[in-house]
Amino acid sequence: MRKKPNSPDLFDQRVQHDVARFVPLADRLRPMQLEDYVGQEEIIGEGKLLRKAIENDELFSIIFWGPPGSGKTTLARIVANLTMSHFEQMSAVTSGIADLRKIVEAASERRKFHGERTVLFVDEIHRWNKAQQDAFLPAVENGTVVLIGATTENPSFEIISPLLSRSRVFVLQRLGVPELSKIVKRALTDKTVGLGKEKVKIAAKAMDLLMSAGNGDARTVLNALEIAVKATAKDNVGVKHISLTDMEDALQHKALQYDKHGEEHYNVISAFIKSMRGSDPDGALYWLNRMVEAGEDPEFIARRMVVFASEDVGLADPQALQLAVAVFNAVKLIGYPECQINLGHGVVYLALAPKNNTAYAGLLAAKEDVQETMNEPVPLHLRNAVTDLMKDLGYHKGYKYSHDYTPEAGKQEYLPEKLKGKKYFQPKSNSSV
Repeated sequence: MRKKPNSPDLFDQRVQHDVARFVPLADRLRPMQLEDYVGQEEIIGEGKLLRKAIENDELFSIIFWGPPGSGKTTLARIVANLTMSHFEQMSAVTSGIADLRKIVEAASERRKFHGERTVLFVDEIHRWNKAQQDAFLPAVENGTVVLIGATTENPSFEIISPLLSRSRVFVLQRLGVPELSKIVKRALTDKTVGLGKEKVKIAAKAMDLLMSAGNGDARTVLNALEIAVKATAKDNVGVKHISLTDMEDALQHKALQYDKHGEEHYNVISAFIKSMRGSDPDGALYWLNRMVEAGEDPEFIARRMVVFASEDVGLADPQALQLAVAVFNAVKLIGYPECQINLGHGVVYLALAPKNNTAYAGLLAAKEDVQETMNEPVPLHLRNAVTDLMKDLGYHKGYKYSHDYTPEAGKQEYLPEKLKGKKYFQPKSNSSV
């Protein structure tokens, strides 16, 4: 169990007070109890797995995956606090194997001599390469530390399989307006760590902008709120009136209209794809320029076009994929600003191309069956008989080598017995095959 720290003397209190003056509002408001935590009810609500693990003090390694400002770091601190564990924090951006070894050694000593558990919170854990994650694995396996990793990237692609298999992934959702409103209300009323000592009035349109431009990121919202309050002068009765213009300045509104990791990013790319799918080059060019002007990674745009060429144009124009790949290579070679010409060329071609999604639809239909028949055996005639035992068991028996038969005579079943006769590919009239 964690020892309670000695009561701070007056000098320590003074230091803490002075430091708090310079700590950002978002950090000052960070809750320490589940009751004060806002959002993520599907993870920490009553009766949920993580909630029960915390209440029973039965902690396990965790990966929190979610967008910026969704509460990953805060939740990690709460977990460590409520489970009476020693808490260590490090950032994968600035820390390496040497730092990790020091923490693991101290954790081992702490467990050996004090019987105290160590929770290690690794922020942006996806930034660690494979070697760094491998070095961390033994400490997790033997229980020297309990890992809580935070990432904005898909753990399936960024975390090594052995580490991922020893952790439980919890997906945090972007905060909605109701959650952000609660956080802002607390910030404006809390007189100890918030802005409650200030008299602040925020115009309705300014508040609407704060909620929408924050893109579900509590840190962005609180930072903008703090900047707006600090930058606004008091009137003759001591009240700070935050106008729409004040909030726009605090948010750097134009820059945040298209947050590459926010909801607007996904909304715009969705409109872009749907415009091409609907064979509307004008809409596609408009949304393309929205992304270009916002500074979107041109390779991201080009990659989506390569996907679109197979998913939506497909067999109606097989050359569309070749052109999309050529656009991607050109974009990678040239970069901004000239590559927007290549993007425009590709977008118009794809928008005007005939559409046929039968290959993609067939893929999805087959995928659905695969998920239900993963254990179905491969038919014997489709197996290679590379040993005498395999031959005796009937491997390869009855297989028709297609080059030795006419298409009609060479017909045979290529699906598992349970799926015999199933058709996934349903050609359309404009299919090239």
